[in-house]
Amino acid sequence: MVMKCAALCLVALALFGSFCDAQYDGVYKPSKPSPPYQKPHDQKQVSDPQQSKQSFEKPLTWKYPEDPQPEPAVEVPFELRYPVPAATVAVQCRERDARVEVKRDLFGTGQLIDPYDLTLGTCGIVSEDTAAQVLIFETELHECGSTSLIVGDSLIYTLILNYNPRPLGGSSVIRTSKAAVIVECHYPRTHNVSSLALDPLWLPFSSVKVAEEFLYFTLRLMTDDWLYVRPSYQYFLGDIINIEATVKQYFHVPLRVYVERCVATLSPDASSSPRYAFIENGCLVDAIITGSDSKFMPRQFDNVLQFQLEAFRFQDAESGLIYITCHLKATSAIYPIDAEHRACSYISGWREASGVDAACNTCSDVKGTSSGSGVIGSGGPTWVADRKSRDVSTKEEGMSIKSFQVVEWEGDVTLGPIPIAEKMIA
Repeated sequence: MVMKCAALCLVALALFGSFCDAQYDGVYKPSKPSPPYQKPHDQKQVSDPQQSKQSFEKPLTWKYPEDPQPEPAVEVPFELRYPVPAATVAVQCRERDARVEVKRDLFGTGQLIDPYDLTLGTCGIVSEDTAAQVLIFETELHECGSTSLIVGDSLIYTLILNYNPRPLGGSSVIRTSKAAVIVECHYPRTHNVSSLALDPLWLPFSSVKVAEEFLYFTLRLMTDDWLYVRPSYQYFLGDIINIEATVKQYFHVPLRVYVERCVATLSPDASSSPRYAFIENGCLVDAIITGSDSKFMPRQFDNVLQFQLEAFRFQDAESGLIYITCHLKATSAIYPIDAEHRACSYISGWREASGVDAACNTCSDVKGTSSGSGVIGSGGPTWVADRKSRDVSTKEEGMSIKSFQVVEWEGDVTLGPIPIAEKMIA
């Protein structure tokens, strides 16, 4: 029994040894070194040959876009133009009634008004000139709610031209504003009455009427085309200042305006120092003194006189402000241009604005010095009450030399302050 168990054990050991040799021969080879240990990731790369590091022929240039930036502001060549009062209302004062004509473009903007929105006092339009786009009113002086007033030796009838726009097309939109224009008719309360026969040497009644009227002188800065009042007083050295002198004509004979003298100062006081007189005795001497292009423009209307002045500053004056005070005169347009009534410029010789160059013969004796004084008005329309008269001799064919009186209106108007800035050099 023991012998059988020992034999079985030996057989089992022999079989186990054979099995171990078979395992060693198939896996382990002692003649070759064992491979190093590889990580599972490396094993995956080896087992998956499709995954490999890629290279590019050109380097990548892409990057994240920057945040959007606002576009730079564009400088627009814009100049604010201020509206100019439109001359769209005219009145004709007759012996018993008045005729008022109103343009349908009442505000001068191209927007035509509705005739039913316009009334003269309590009266509507009488007729309409469709070709000229003009509305016509005619009324007795005592009708349509007019009022009368006595001022001095004048009887004044006043009517109110009312414009009340209605909304357009049934909406709440309007493109014009309400307006009220005062319409006046002036009539003299005194007349030339005499039981004697008329003497042709008397002073004409028309000249007497001029003496009884109120006159207004104005001095304004104009745009380059002379069509509008310049909205800005700012100028730079070398600029040309366009100045227009006018005398307002109402119920009197046609008048001719003259610029007797002009002086520039640093203050509204024309007698202050320093002062520069660039017009003397009707002669614009600035071109002679400084060699500038200052000159009178050719006269187009008797009651308007335009001239150009090259901008300047007073030396050592830090403010750069100047005031211009001009002494203006007005006479009847029927009186001739002479050495006392002229507008002369030096343009390769002395030239008169109306073409009467002979009146400028004495301008060469005029020096650019200031003289005279007067009542200085504000920088706008100035009422003038000063009046002078002089004797003028005339000679008609077949008659001896006669003498008559010339009525002159005169006064001073101040314009300013006008800033004159220096031009910068880049």
